[in-house]
Amino acid sequence: MTPPNVVLCLCDQLRAHAVGCYGDLAAQTPHIDRLAAGGVRFDLAMTNNPVCTPARSSLLSGQYGRTCTGELGNVADDPPCPRRRRLPAPTLAERFREAGYQTAVIGKWHLDPAPRTLGFEHAVCPLTIHRYRQQTYIEDDRPWFTVGPFAPDYEAGRVRDYLAARGQQPFFLFYNISLPHMPIGAAEMPEAFAGRFDPESIPLRPNVFGEDGMAHNETWFKVYTIWDYFWRQWGPCWNAAPECGYPGRTGEQPGDALPPGFDLRHLTALYYGAVSWTDALVGQLMAALADNGLEENTLVVFLSDHGDNLGSHHLFNKDCLYEESIRIPLVWHWPRGLIPRVNTKQVAQMVDVAPTLLDLCGLAPVPEMQGRSLAPLVKGGAETLGLNCAFIETDPSQLGCPYIGVRTPRHLFAMPLDAERHPVEGAADWLFDLEADPFELRNLAETAEGIAEAAGLRAQLERWNRRTPWLKVGR
Repeated sequence: MTPPNVVLCLCDQLRAHAVGCYGDLAAQTPHIDRLAAGGVRFDLAMTNNPVCTPARSSLLSGQYGRTCTGELGNVADDPPCPRRRRLPAPTLAERFREAGYQTAVIGKWHLDPAPRTLGFEHAVCPLTIHRYRQQTYIEDDRPWFTVGPFAPDYEAGRVRDYLAARGQQPFFLFYNISLPHMPIGAAEMPEAFAGRFDPESIPLRPNVFGEDGMAHNETWFKVYTIWDYFWRQWGPCWNAAPECGYPGRTGEQPGDALPPGFDLRHLTALYYGAVSWTDALVGQLMAALADNGLEENTLVVFLSDHGDNLGSHHLFNKDCLYEESIRIPLVWHWPRGLIPRVNTKQVAQMVDVAPTLLDLCGLAPVPEMQGRSLAPLVKGGAETLGLNCAFIETDPSQLGCPYIGVRTPRHLFAMPLDAERHPVEGAADWLFDLEADPFELRNLAETAEGIAEAAGLRAQLERWNRRTPWLKVGR
């Protein structure tokens, strides 16, 4: 059989709960839903680290973030560094290139090192992360250039051009959609998406409400809606080149005021608009494949690097072990090779994607990959693998210390780590029963009904923590 082309379509900060085929009746995602209906959808898919850079590193390496980057948080240069201090093992792109595939990346990069260093022959990547207007790009060895609004639409056009120019050689395209990651203010999106949802009709998850009412944080609202607010408050990025366009640390500006009455419903409406914009770009991708006669034998994998808390548990952004942050969409679409189905029993994880792609394409596995091939499940011969869980790790960020967790089909267990990455004795662990408590409102770790389950999952997680190595990064 002719080897399939591969499009790995990764969006940014899209939680599974905001996609129609994952049960959200308010979402408008017809193209993603159609992709899922014609492919294999995993209902329980998890990122291994709910932060951009380590999640993307895990996707390309098939390794946990600690093993391929040596870090739990974002570590990426702007522009990307050509030296290969991280991701030392063969990457997915390198393996495809060795097998005779053309390799390309279009869209957000946010990795260390540069695309060519990790096996991509062609790259069109934005120089400034998360800027949707007046974006500057790096394309192979060309001088940097700037395009007008909107960056995601420009990148979609470059994807169309790339697909139209394909010949007989198989290709591996890593297409990165920065959406629905902030900035998602009305000025940062086309009006068709920014004004699509009525804030008063947006359903909110029950866990956005607490003793103080609905989650509200004006600083985070501004970070979500004003592209340079974060950089003006706490930036610029420590390793950014001047040409990247990050503003200086100028603090609050007169134009930063939120619209009167702006609250979580307004922010959620904007987020759903950004999700619809993401969906439209997925639709353009599939149309381009069909227009060029490539859809039947192209394996499209659609997923997100992580989710978005969006006020749940009164938290924003990502980097937490709650479902809103860790649970992601995962769809495999290949008309010539797969029979549509939904898998509701296996917990799939980010590190599984690379070994699965190699397996489905008939390529030899990379021994350093820590993930498992999901090919037996994608092909339909089984419903679960021997190991049915995901291991997840986070940096300190919003919760004050690093956490590691294990997600099974029914439970999430998590425990904090100290500065030396050892479990903190006597600290509060988490145990949530996701079947009985899908919004994670009742911690069972110290209760009579949960203590035995917590002990078993803690032992499993401690074994993983001991056995999973850290990369030592030289300077």
